[in-house]
Amino acid sequence: MIRQSSTQSNYAFQLTNMVFQLKVVSVTFISAAHAYAIIPDKVTFGRTLRSMTSEGLSNLARRIREVIEAQSVVHRCSASIDFMEKIGRPYPETLNDDGMYMHVKRVGESLLGEHNVHLSPPVMGAEDFGFYSQIIPSAMFWLGIRNVSGGSHHSLHSPHFFLDENALPIGAALHAAVAVAYLESQTSRFH
Repeated sequence: MIRQSSTQSNYAFQLTNMVFQLKVVSVTFISAAHAYAIIPDKVTFGRTLRSMTSEGLSNLARRIREVIEAQSVVHRCSASIDFMEKIGRPYPETLNDDGMYMHVKRVGESLLGEHNVHLSPPVMGAEDFGFYSQIIPSAMFWLGIRNVSGGSHHSLHSPHFFLDENALPIGAALHAAVAVAYLESQTSRFH
């Protein structure tokens, strides 16, 4: 009979969990010496980390630290890792509250028509709205502004992004309607 050690089993379990937790690491810049044919004495790089959960983000940061520190030992150099925890914690996941999601969906369908309200799949963006959603019941939603004939068809972070300002009154009306309907539902509870 062949048995796996508990360490091997735990490692396999950790790997399996990591595979099913979506994560993204983007290297956003690399900076080294500017002279030709000279090996730089220092290299700096920056990154963004994305995960669908705060736990996944913490695990990703821990693993990156482990790999960088181990590789610096392998290559007989030193590494300094700064996740900027001193200036602020990373953006948490943005989770919609079920009740607020249903409220926004109902108001949106009433105001814009069911055919204009679409469920968005989860995205790996970092959003400061996540801090709010940790404290109060909330729901984040997107306002569609795609207008190919008007030149508004590039994504938000594209250098070619163009905002179709005709969508702004619709967005303002939706935000106002969501707020008014919510306040009306809360005041009716007390009458």
